[in-house]
Parts: sequence; C-alpha cells; structure tokens
Amino acid sequence: MFVEIANTPRDYAWGSTTAIAELLGTVPSGRPEAELWLGTHPGSPSRIVGEDRTLLDLVDEGLPFLLKVLAAAAPLSLQAHPTRAQAQEGFARENAAGVPLDAPTRNYKDTSHKPELIYALSDPFRALSGFRPVAETREVLAPVADDPRIAPLVERLTGDGALREVFGWLISRGEGVEDLVDAVVEASATVDGPSWQTVRTLAEHYPGDPGIAISLLLHTVELRPGEVLYLPAGNIHAYLEGLGIELMASSDNVLRGGLTPKHVDVPELLSVLDFRPLPAPYLAPEEPEPGVRVFRPDVPDFQLIVVSRESARRGVELRLGGPAVALCTEGAVALEDGPELERGAAVYVSDQAWLGVRGDGILFVASTAA
Repeated sequence: MFVEIANTPRDYAWGSTTAIAELLGTVPSGRPEAELWLGTHPGSPSRIVGEDRTLLDLVDEGLPFLLKVLAAAAPLSLQAHPTRAQAQEGFARENAAGVPLDAPTRNYKDTSHKPELIYALSDPFRALSGFRPVAETREVLAPVADDPRIAPLVERLTGDGALREVFGWLISRGEGVEDLVDAVVEASATVDGPSWQTVRTLAEHYPGDPGIAISLLLHTVELRPGEVLYLPAGNIHAYLEGLGIELMASSDNVLRGGLTPKHVDVPELLSVLDFRPLPAPYLAPEEPEPGVRVFRPDVPDFQLIVVSRESARRGVELRLGGPAVALCTEGAVALEDGPELERGAAVYVSDQAWLGVRGDGILFVASTAA
C-alpha cells in the first residue's frame, strides 16, 4: 500500500526562512521553517494527501521512527536523550509524582528512547556532539590559559575523569562561571579555530549562557553533504547551523543542558549523560550496490536508505525492514506498483519487503532496520 503524505513545517524560532522551501520546491511561508515532520508522531502527524485525516489515523499503533527535514539558522539547545530503561523509569516516576504531561518541568513524555541520526545536505552542517578528550580541550584553551578568569576551568580539567564534575560546575553556574563565560567570549575574538567559532556563534544567540563554556568540552563537528552523525542515548549534542535529513525514534524525551530558555533539570541530566570521551560519532554507510547507501545504527527502530540519481536511473530494489516513509528531494522517481514522486513529494509505504525505484532523482527512505 502506498499513501501520499505531506505536512506543514514547524515554525520554531531557530528555523531558516528559506532552506526547506528551496530544497523541496515549495513556497516559503515567510516564517521560520525549522522542521518538516514525516511520520505519525502526535505532535505533528503527516496529513494524507487528498483526505481529511492524518497518517496517525491510518496507522493506529504509530511508526517507531520519525523522518524530518531540519533547517537550522541558529543553534538549537544542548540536549541528550535517555536509554529506554531510563525513559521507562523516569516516565513512571513523574506519573507517580503527579507531574502533568504538558508541564514545562516534565522530563519524560513517553517511555521510549530517542536515538537519532542527521544526514548533512548543506556544506557544512555544523554541530556539537559528545565529550572530547580533556587533552584536546586543554590544547584549545592553551593560548588563553593565563587569563585569571579562564584558569579555574583549566585547573579543573585534570583528566577525562574530571568531565562530570566540570560539567556540573558549569551547568549549575558555580562560582566563577559567569566571569569564565565572559572571558571565553572575549578570547574568541582573538583566537581562531572551530571551537572558537562555535563560542562566537553561541554568544551571539545565547549571551551569558554557561553552554558557551560547555561547548569547549565537546566536539565541534562540520559535516559535508552526505556525511552522517549518529547520536545514541547519553550523547550531549546541539545542531548549530545547516540543512539536513534527521531520522530518530519517535519520542519526545529530551533532557536539556543549556542554550535554551526552557527547563533544565541538572540532576536528571547528569544521570543520563555519557561522560566518556569518544570520537565524533560519524556513521559510515553500507553500500549494497553502487549509488545506494544504507545508514544502519545499532538500534532496530530505524535505518536510512539514500538512493542517488545514478542508481535511480539504473533502477534498484531496496530491502525494507517494515513500514517506510520515502521522500524525493531532487528530480522525480517512480516506485514500482506505486506513485511517481516529484521533488518535495513523500509517501508512506506498508506491506512491502522490497521497494523498486526507478527515475531521475534522489530518494530518502526511512524504515525499521532490515
């Protein structure tokens, strides 16, 4: 079964006014267009084209994943997501405490984890992702370490095992943090490099926020088109700018860590974060045939298949793990026994173990893992 779907972009303040429209060939609304959701998430379920109902009305149990087009003109909040076990425990705890689901202080809106990946379309797509080794942060700070306002941070960075304590001091706005933030912002005007560019960007949008200093503990990642980051549970991250395709488990569970006016629950965030310094979490694709790339993370909730123009011209058969959502971003492609999708069109696919694709375009397909 093939069901054509559409949606209206979410107008979050950090969104671009042009990027999604330019990608999909639609008319800009004149407002920020931050995220286009394709799926059954109740926050913005896709509309069934030509009908007065949503995809959630058709798929009663909902899809386990949510496909998005994301366009960030300004940085999003620092955030992390829980494991499934943490989400289940936190959801039950807040229910027992009588915290309403729509309360601004609510941390857990459901019992699901929320791993996610981002596929870069813009050049670059910039993000913060995960803690880096303390030695790298000390190296970045070396040119300004003599500043007495910055010295307390350098002194606390004794090794990778100090990251939890240092993060807690920063996010809690401990003694000296306000002066530290001012000092690193001033230093960013005289020191070059990706981390200092991030400081300048964050200071422009979130003056005085401790997340500015926290960013120095994290990887600043610049993705090129076609590169992917995979953000598992516990990974602290923030998208800084750019256009991409995002795919995630369908959940609302977000623990924020700064760069936001929204609620920040420091103890809960500390309980969820993974403080291990790890390399930036790039996700390499599998390539079952030339021009077809499959990004398959370590969860069964989703996989992302990207079909190039060259492979679409040749014709390909894609193996699906279950119900799927397909989006055409360039040209046009025909789906075997289904509709032809032109640029900007999307379709829900069910009851198909394989999906035949042919045409002259680029197609993104999200499904559960095959």
